[in-house]
Amino acid sequence: MALVLILGALPLAIWLGLLTAHGGFWLCGERDDRDVPPEPASWPSVTAVVPARDEADVIARSIGALLAQNYPGDFRVILVDDNSSDGTAEAARAAALALGRPERLTVLSGAPLADGWTGKLWAVSQGVAAATADASPKYLWLTDADIGHDPGNLRALVARAEAGGLVLTSLMVELHCKTWAERFLIPAFVFFFQMVYPFAKVNRPGKTAGAAGGCMLARAEALAAAGGIAAIRKALIDDCALGALMKRQGPIWLGLTHRARSLRPYDTFDQIGRMVSRSAYAQLDYSPLKLLGVIVGMALLYMAPVEAALIGHGLVRWLGLATWLLMALSFQPMLRFYRMSPLWGLALPAIGAAYTVFTVQSAVQVWRGEGGLWKGRAQAMA
Repeated sequence: MALVLILGALPLAIWLGLLTAHGGFWLCGERDDRDVPPEPASWPSVTAVVPARDEADVIARSIGALLAQNYPGDFRVILVDDNSSDGTAEAARAAALALGRPERLTVLSGAPLADGWTGKLWAVSQGVAAATADASPKYLWLTDADIGHDPGNLRALVARAEAGGLVLTSLMVELHCKTWAERFLIPAFVFFFQMVYPFAKVNRPGKTAGAAGGCMLARAEALAAAGGIAAIRKALIDDCALGALMKRQGPIWLGLTHRARSLRPYDTFDQIGRMVSRSAYAQLDYSPLKLLGVIVGMALLYMAPVEAALIGHGLVRWLGLATWLLMALSFQPMLRFYRMSPLWGLALPAIGAAYTVFTVQSAVQVWRGEGGLWKGRAQAMA
């Protein structure tokens, strides 16, 4: 009976600790529409670098959004076409021509993938090299080919970077969240990301570092001093690797935004599962022991309270109910950010179970030699 009580009380104690002493990760307080900085007296030059591989379905919208930025300073866009087979480069050029701004867009044909690199970072490195070859922009805007930006997003990013002397300013873009599978899994994806990388801790001096790869504004000089993209060339979780690299050069900032959003929907659980499993085991350093720890930890934090609430008795049941309610409440700020019903908070244990399955799938894929599979490339380097 004592052991059952301990197992009932331990998840509650852990959740209380997470919610009170882990950087307020669940509050969603770090957002780009709060503490808005003043605009700089002069606007520095910026070059956007966009890696793209078979993105013809979304590239016109993403490139169009970049070319439509109302940025007062010098700004250009470099698209690195990473050996696409679907006409990505042609669609991008057509979008620039339709907007009447073809001179702002440079399309590079990417070189074949080099040994020891992941595909995305190899494309980004070529774009960065081209951006800094002739001119020397102060900032490099690293953004994905499936992200749409509001016209004022770059202006707001640069204002924040200049005001804070930041070497890296990144935004967790608003992910596509309309299908049933997305509504079940996507807000929790950001919630779990914040749990691993509490934004408030990322934004303070210290060891915690992170970034969100859909939208990152890097100070070019600091990136070069850190060793450039080559310093993280093997990273599957390239955004957080870049965050750690850049934080050694100076202050960084990470926040939520509604100014940038994913253009690609995930219609099914399987699609989201593949997105998560591509890098989940890499997050655990390809360690079977860490994988076992995650399985046990997720079972304790998410599944055990539900079991206690539903089939426990007496104090154990009340402990389970209290823990379940506490985790549901912790999910509310993220649900509000995604404009979803608060009742989804009660589903967090089931969502946690799904992400545990995705993590195990990620490990199995690596063991089979299929880890990090993306656009036909298995890139995990365990």
